[in-house]
Amino acid sequence: MTTADARIVHLSDRIPQLSGAEMVAALVPPRQFAEATFESYRADPEYPSQQGTKDLLMTFCGLGAPAAKVGFFSRAKKTPPMKPGVYLDGGFGVGKTHLLASVYHALPARRKYFGSFIEYTALVGAMGYQKTVELFRGTDLLCIDEFELDDPGDTMVMTRLLGELVGSGTRVAATSNTPPNALGEGRFAAQDFLREILAMAASFETLRIDGTDFRQRAVDGHAAVLGATEYEDAIAEASKAGPVSDDDFAGLIAHLARVHPSRYIRLIDGVTTVGLRDVAPFTDQSAALRFVAFIDRVYDAQLPIRATGVTLDQVFPDEMLAGGYRKKYLRATSRLVASTLS
Repeated sequence: MTTADARIVHLSDRIPQLSGAEMVAALVPPRQFAEATFESYRADPEYPSQQGTKDLLMTFCGLGAPAAKVGFFSRAKKTPPMKPGVYLDGGFGVGKTHLLASVYHALPARRKYFGSFIEYTALVGAMGYQKTVELFRGTDLLCIDEFELDDPGDTMVMTRLLGELVGSGTRVAATSNTPPNALGEGRFAAQDFLREILAMAASFETLRIDGTDFRQRAVDGHAAVLGATEYEDAIAEASKAGPVSDDDFAGLIAHLARVHPSRYIRLIDGVTTVGLRDVAPFTDQSAALRFVAFIDRVYDAQLPIRATGVTLDQVFPDEMLAGGYRKKYLRATSRLVASTLS
């Protein structure tokens, strides 16, 4: 076996384990947002809500500009204190995660955590609800990326958890995606969120962010697909820089069913490129949703994807896109296009 061959791994051979303590330690912003700041966020001037949301979040963090005095002897007008929770509602690729990470980095806090919705619910599953409450009690800030509303059980658990934490003084910042073509300019996501957390609705400021997906602004709308020879060459070239994965698409999808989504991050440990052979459209919704969770971890790790078969932006059929998980599939499609072109 050549040196290059030794650097090719198969994700379907990996059976990762992840303890509760390791899951807690991983509750920090993903790699690409490890240094995110409000200063590095580039608001699109075509969409004033982006700058407006940034300004309000800076106020949330206590970074707002001092109020101007009205007269010589006048006292500065005080900005009304913001609510303990903020919810960022908007489409894909408008910078919500960047802003959420900026809140995490900017807000002085003794204890703070940043994770995706699925990471928090997985933690509850691993540790139990009461131990999770005890773990987070006294936390200054909890950041929740991609708050999900389509699983009643998970939503109920998180609603109950947030209720206990907010009531004890924890501040919360959360994001969720609105499908770009949603009716009413996508504002139903905010309404759904507030309905689901009705008991705490008065504690949240809903901030709407408009804009276009930054991942699609300068690239074609389709994921890159390779022929068999091109794929072999791409994997061999990538392996020179470090370990790469090479898996049959159907085999990997079957393997994802045997691994809890909270452990997907461990599947790609040490990998520098993800290779997928013979990509095909999904026929099973559960398999498609597991793939979405997997791609979230791949994207967070900023790993390029090389693939053969059907273009990855075509793996979710129309009947799935027309269903209740539409926003998840559209988010994954956006990330797949960006990952295959990187």
